[in-house]
Amino acid sequence: MTRILTVLGLALTLAACGVDGEPVRPSLNAGLGISSSGVHLGGTVGVNKGPVTVSLGL
Repeated sequence: MTRILTVLGLALTLAACGVDGEPVRPSLNAGLGISSSGVHLGGTVGVNKGPVTVSLGL
């Protein structure tokens, strides 16, 4: 699993810096939930170019 996350992180970094053409901006979505069982943090990080979106949920 660690190897997959490393490869995905590298791919996101290379796409965001413009190694394959025009640079794309990464997106970040963060959330905070409060319930009777505690506080929950979550979010996603991703990039999109045209019809293709690659994201990683945290």
